[in-house]
Amino acid sequence: MQSTAMKKTSLVIAVLVLLMLMMRSCDSMALSNGQLRRIDKDGDREKDGRGRRCEAESLTGAVQIFKRAARVPVNVESFGAVGDGVADDTQAFQSAWQKACSTRNAVFLVPGGRRYKVNATMFRGPCQRSLIVQVFFYFFRIYLIKMLIYLISRIIYQVSGAIVAPDEPKNWDPQSPRKWLAFSKLRGVKFQGGGMIDGSGSKWWAASCKIKKTNPCKGAPTALTIDSSSAIMVKNLTIQFAQQMHFTISRSEAIRVSGVRILAPEDSPNTDGIHITRSTNVAIQNCHIGTGDDCVSIVNASSNIKMKNIKCGPGHGISIGSLGKGNSAGMVTGVVLDTAMITGTTNGLRIKTWQVSVCGVLYVLWIHRKWPSINYLKLIDEQGGSGYVKSVRFENVKMIGVKNPIIINQFYCDSPITCKNQTSAVKISEVIYRNISGTSRTPKAMTFACSSTVPCSNIVLNNINLRTGDGTAETFCNCAMGFDYGTVQPKADCLKSSSCGGVQYQKLKPEPTHTEL
Repeated sequence: MQSTAMKKTSLVIAVLVLLMLMMRSCDSMALSNGQLRRIDKDGDREKDGRGRRCEAESLTGAVQIFKRAARVPVNVESFGAVGDGVADDTQAFQSAWQKACSTRNAVFLVPGGRRYKVNATMFRGPCQRSLIVQVFFYFFRIYLIKMLIYLISRIIYQVSGAIVAPDEPKNWDPQSPRKWLAFSKLRGVKFQGGGMIDGSGSKWWAASCKIKKTNPCKGAPTALTIDSSSAIMVKNLTIQFAQQMHFTISRSEAIRVSGVRILAPEDSPNTDGIHITRSTNVAIQNCHIGTGDDCVSIVNASSNIKMKNIKCGPGHGISIGSLGKGNSAGMVTGVVLDTAMITGTTNGLRIKTWQVSVCGVLYVLWIHRKWPSINYLKLIDEQGGSGYVKSVRFENVKMIGVKNPIIINQFYCDSPITCKNQTSAVKISEVIYRNISGTSRTPKAMTFACSSTVPCSNIVLNNINLRTGDGTAETFCNCAMGFDYGTVQPKADCLKSSSCGGVQYQKLKPEPTHTEL
């Protein structure tokens, strides 16, 4: 309430300042044109018609700003939504979105206390801006007003109730096999309200090939997708029980996520919490994520990702990757995690990449020849590629009962075939771990498993304290090179090797440059 009042007060002050500037400009305009005729006995200036018209336009402009700042609610129930969790409210949501998207200053409203059943839906933009100002001001005043408009001109997607997906995979829309609620080509939209997005995913999980081994492996819908958008805020929502991934940010820029809770059972397959791909300038803070897969996963062509105050668990930890699948190029740079609590996960801080080589492809073909029933094309696709991960910092992280607290794995292979040590991989360098502490469920508290021909370099450890219950914590290195300073437990002397596979290691300064938001 206090924050809302402060915002309103700031808005009023801004408009009054603009009004004063406009009225002052009217006086200046009149003086410059010799139109100020006299000062009457009360000291008031008398202006000719042009001066009065300018002042009137200033007042009218200010009034229009106030009027247009008022939000226009677009309630899904006004378009026929029932909200009993049984009736199909998809058409009502689509119609309400069309209205909200074409209305200035709209609030797309999902009322509280109800459960709205919605099938796969694409919410497309671009949408109307909240304010359009007539151009009768000088250029600098237009610029100031546009700045003001930017601050107050967001469409709001207000979710106070629950949006639930149909729970039967057989009845899913075949036109949208991988998406449930998808938002595309938006700018300046704010998602908020304290409501819930429920994917009803239990039957999808039961049909997964990871649960039922005889079933074919195929994708399932992502609960919430933001694609090809910018300047988006997602705040104080709960996303739970997704069919597969919970929340994907794709091909987008300037995304802010805060106060979001993401929940799914520990054994729900492939239910990543927040998945970031081909996006830049993404900030995630004050979020609690517990799923059956990565709490946060960051994959190809993503940069400047900042995470702060994250609670993760259960799940597979916070991951960069996997990268390089299908002989592709994977590139991730400028990732920062500052302050996190990771509890009961299989991994803590993980970087995972695939690998590929001619030998690897020949090996797959040999497997196919010996066992013709195996899909060899799929296995070839599941080899890795090239690219890089660099400028990464993990700091101020507490681990509780994590199986692999710190792990870099250039031999990642989510396949029934055991991965071999190949000759190419995504390059990993300039990774800092600072102020990492807690308990490991296994002796290998730190693992740096890197390629012999594309070794990891410039791995920096500072103030690490990871322990097991029986005191057997250790560090494993394969072709990983770097250094440590401060207290490091378990010891990581294996990082100090000077060469690997003929590639010479050159030590950096203790503080490599990192990109942050």
